[in-house]
Amino acid sequence: MTPIGTPTTARPTRTTEPAPGGFNAERIREDFPVLKLKVNGKPLVYLDNAATAQKPRVVLDALRKFYETECANVHRGLHWMSEEATRDYEESREKVRQFLGAADVKEVIFVRGTTEAINLVAHSFGRPRVRAGDEILITAMEHHSNIVPWQILCEQSGAQLRVAPINDDGELLLDEFEKLLSPRTRLVAVSHVSNALGTVNPVAQIIEMAHRRKVPVLVDGAQAAPHLPVNVRELDCDFYAFSGHKLFGPTGIGVLYGKAQWLEEMPPYQAGGDMIRSVTFEKTTYNSLPYKFEAGTPHIAGVIGLGAAVDYLSRVGLARAAAYERELLEYATERLRRIPDARIIGTAREKAGVLSFVLEGIHPHDVGTILDQEGIAVRAGHHCAMPVMDRFQVPATARASFAFYNTPQEVDALIAGIEKVKEIFS
Repeated sequence: MTPIGTPTTARPTRTTEPAPGGFNAERIREDFPVLKLKVNGKPLVYLDNAATAQKPRVVLDALRKFYETECANVHRGLHWMSEEATRDYEESREKVRQFLGAADVKEVIFVRGTTEAINLVAHSFGRPRVRAGDEILITAMEHHSNIVPWQILCEQSGAQLRVAPINDDGELLLDEFEKLLSPRTRLVAVSHVSNALGTVNPVAQIIEMAHRRKVPVLVDGAQAAPHLPVNVRELDCDFYAFSGHKLFGPTGIGVLYGKAQWLEEMPPYQAGGDMIRSVTFEKTTYNSLPYKFEAGTPHIAGVIGLGAAVDYLSRVGLARAAAYERELLEYATERLRRIPDARIIGTAREKAGVLSFVLEGIHPHDVGTILDQEGIAVRAGHHCAMPVMDRFQVPATARASFAFYNTPQEVDALIAGIEKVKEIFS
């Protein structure tokens, strides 16, 4: 298989099932009602999956079932509806445990999304441990959500944020990363997959390097969990975070996985509701894991919907879907390379389904606007990764990001739309 970023003259065979194993994207599309929409009179071509993914009917049905038949609070009710909601809620936690390969359900914390998960670790793990003169190590390809919480922690503690560089292909320079690991490093925080470049980082190698120096590692899995098989015990990461809405589930829900040994030591992040065991005016005792970190009424419907999304992905087969998405990305990359004055930003050999690009002399916002008139949804901007834009000396990019329900015909529509953009601005 040709590595992403390598020029090729051979065009892949044109079928609706270009992936190994006869993966049938057209059949998958029937599960997603929104994909039947028309936008500006054109069939919707949804290529903004890195921002949020669309929802299969089973997720929508799970949300409706909760609100119509068992809408009650969890854990504290003795009546039938509360017991049903609690059962479904905790079954979803077990589904996520299996999805991540975690050792125990107490290592699965429900949060609002990846951003809250990282902030939880920065606050509850970082503040008690990070002191003046210490260092936190990240990479130059991080999303703002994996930069700003560490900047705040460093400002409050007197620690220093260190940044491992990337090369012109958007790949982490592992030798430089290893040099930055020092006796002062207290935490490594790294994206599994870059949302702006599509780069798949060698996180297992990064974790091994850090652990040799007894440095814990947080992995931002927002872009990886929906597209790559993940096993947190095999990776041996200390924390792993992802968002439900990118995983074909509801918005406002996400997961923080943490090794039990760390979570047990960490103080609560927020107070109230289910994180409490007992309260007097003199002293409060906290609940056990995972509830210690789940204050207040949780997003019950979101958790149940996330469980339905995990079930759906398990039936689809994440490894098969990943192989399909990779071939789709290769096809899109090859076609975009043929367009004069198109520059791909992020040409790492290992990529997930993100194709970020600029057209010479045309602002990405104009690209996105004209593509929208053709019914094609892409993202245009800095993608919450301004340092990445600075690294490649562009103000923004247009970004097409793929999921297993996209097709080669939609890639063709994207390329035709880009040609129209160039024609308008010629």
